Amino acid sequence: MEGKNQTSDWTKVSEVELIYKSKVKASERPRISDSRGAYALLIFHWDLDKIELVEEFKVIFLNQANRVLGIFNVSSGGITGTVADPRLIFSAALKACACNIMLAHSHPSGNLKPSRADEELTNKFKNAGQFLDIRVLDHLIVTKDQYFSFADEGLI
Repeated sequence: MEGKNQTSDWTKVSEVELIYKSKVKASERPRISDSRGAYALLIFHWDLDKIELVEEFKVIFLNQANRVLGIFNVSSGGITGTVADPRLIFSAALKACACNIMLAHSHPSGNLKPSRADEELTNKFKNAGQFLDIRVLDHLIVTKDQYFSFADEGLI
């Protein structure tokens, strides 16, 4: 039970604001039509000095026409793993009004074979995306010279 001396300070509440600002006109945004285009975009924006050092996770946000809204640098981890929190990724996707997303992470070892954890994470994102009407188009494992596409291999 609330005591007589306890009061609520309603001024101590954080404001939540949703803003997405694009510096690129819609007509100038690149269109991603396949895994090769996604890899080219990602590798251009990846820090190649880190790609063989630490595992990193990024997400491409796309509109309905598969034009790039932005790239979200989700996390940078260790040699064998990094965190890809679906809550952070989908909150950013919703903020950007993304209709589609493409997941990507690096394998510093150069091994393109997806791990069981990679497969489970992809399915987790696919299921969450279906609930939010955000399609997960692909999940790429990238290295400096090549990539693996879950979509190309029929795994998504």
